[in-house]
Amino acid sequence: HLVVLAPVGRGSQYAWTARDSKGDPLDGGKNYKLHLPPNVPVKGFWSSILYSDQTRSMLQTDQHFPSVSSQTKGLRVNADGSVDVYFGPKAPAGNESSWAQTEPGKGWNVVLRLYSPLEPWFDKTWRPGEIELQP
Repeated sequence: HLVVLAPVGRGSQYAWTARDSKGDPLDGGKNYKLHLPPNVPVKGFWSSILYSDQTRSMLQTDQHFPSVSSQTKGLRVNADGSVDVYFGPKAPAGNESSWAQTEPGKGWNVVLRLYSPLEPWFDKTWRPGEIELQP
């Protein structure tokens, strides 16, 4: 078997899910939060992009791009350097810049992309949180 691994600090790595922390499918009518611990291990940048379960293309919403990234203007960063990313049909008050819109009645999935990932990604000392259903 041929295995090709991108060197640390080059290329990209993707983490994907279509389920929340309890194993339930992600629902476009519900609200969720993804906690990214401090020091996301990238030399480049990170992004979380939403895709439609039905079309496999980016989710079509009122947002120009259904995503939040380290390059998002006004991204809210917590005091400890962590970031909470929100997903749902309406932005949570005060977290509009850290929110990606979903569409009620439509399933979706998310890809966390790490551009030029660093060693903590590969040795698993840094991991993203689970997507948690919000009240």
